[in-house]
Amino acid sequence: MDYVVVIEKADDGSYSAYVPDLPGCVSCGDTVEEVRALIEEAVNLHVDSLRRHGEPVPSASATVHTVHAA
Repeated sequence: MDYVVVIEKADDGSYSAYVPDLPGCVSCGDTVEEVRALIEEAVNLHVDSLRRHGEPVPSASATVHTVHAA
């Protein structure tokens, strides 16, 4: 499954990431590249944990739409 990941830049210059379809699956890093790698690992670990515990794995349902403001 391909999950949407939201990456946000903090005031201190670091980055955080979360997955809307996987509540509690979050990560943070000093660079975009670092947070991308860490959230990918977090998603895989999160889904693996759900499966090992016999819990349902949420479907990927979030979508992305960008709006340009004039």
